[in-house]
Amino acid sequence: MYQGIFHRILSGARGLWLSLVAVLMLATPAGYALAEPGRVAKSAAASSKSVEASAREFDRYFRQLMKKSGIPGGAYVIVDHDKIVAMDTYGVRVKGKNQQVTLNTVFRLASVSKTFAGSMAALLEHENKFNWGDKVVRYVPELRFKTPALSMQLQVQHLLSHSSGLTPNAYDNYLEDNRPLSKILPMFSTIDPHCAPGKCYGYQNVLFSLIEDVIHKATGVPYGRQLKQRFFVPLKMEDASLGWESFMAASNRAAPHVQTGKGWRPVKVEKEYYLAAPAAGVNASISDMGQWLKAQLGAYPDVLPPEVIADLTTERVETRRHLRHRIWRDYIDHAGYGLGWRLYTVGDDRIVFHGGWVAGFRAAIAYSEQRKVGIVILMNAESRVISDLTANFIADITGHGKLMQAAAAASKN
Repeated sequence: MYQGIFHRILSGARGLWLSLVAVLMLATPAGYALAEPGRVAKSAAASSKSVEASAREFDRYFRQLMKKSGIPGGAYVIVDHDKIVAMDTYGVRVKGKNQQVTLNTVFRLASVSKTFAGSMAALLEHENKFNWGDKVVRYVPELRFKTPALSMQLQVQHLLSHSSGLTPNAYDNYLEDNRPLSKILPMFSTIDPHCAPGKCYGYQNVLFSLIEDVIHKATGVPYGRQLKQRFFVPLKMEDASLGWESFMAASNRAAPHVQTGKGWRPVKVEKEYYLAAPAAGVNASISDMGQWLKAQLGAYPDVLPPEVIADLTTERVETRRHLRHRIWRDYIDHAGYGLGWRLYTVGDDRIVFHGGWVAGFRAAIAYSEQRKVGIVILMNAESRVISDLTANFIADITGHGKLMQAAAAASKN
């Protein structure tokens, strides 16, 4: 049984888009077509089509691709400004079992957790608990690079913007071996950044998660408690939590699934990236994520003030590699990273986005800065279909693609 809600919404607003698609479709598999892109001529279509109409078309498209890919379960929520336009679920929590995914089923958010860490840090920085320019060694004195002087150049903002200068995903392999950060940290003394901190992009999980030490030492309050007190409780995110123990304690939780030669198979919930909690440790239901998306769109200024959101979405570093995709390179104007958020620019609009992927789970959150319309999708399977779904929805609501065309293309393959 599917559970869903639809509300009346206002149509209107203009927007330009396509940059999100450039990144999301890097991994789109054959057989899932992206709706044909358009330029300025399609902006009128975006302003005349209501978000509610897009949501209805997305629901059909979502179920079509989920069924076609055999994905056990998932959920989505669509938000327009401060309103939930649509929220619905699909399938089961565990393949072969009868427990349905509900609006309160808990999923792992994987790297979408970074949006929480960035938001929390920005909130505290604006309260003068610490400064973006503070040296990381002030809070994590045991962090050392091979060249000690480079360690002293690393600032707090470099952690959250992946601009440390290190090779991407430094020592993630040790996270996957279930080693705690305290055991990984000494290994940084054997390497140096390949550019000065703040000058180039290299995605990190271990280094990103040092923001937990910064927050704890600057406030005296553990990171998990800060999330609960400042975000989960005031936003009424009643299913949200942090960490492996909390996930396993949830009675209504989705099981992770991996692809095998015989289809999707449920697997054990691994601790690995939970050890880097700010990077990948948050758990939440789709109901929770509707609240989180509304907060990011400015609906709860008492929780996330507009100046904090503006800081989060201020670019700290350019991510040039996202401009080179062979299909979309003619459309993307710019790609960058803020504080826990990816930022993609086309024309006068930006898409604020993050994806997540850990063993057996996928997650995505994206919104149009101009239209103030966004989507969150959660899945209990490692399927790249999530990229196609997210990209085509954003393309549709901003007038640069049509969900009906995307669905028709997918049905032919």
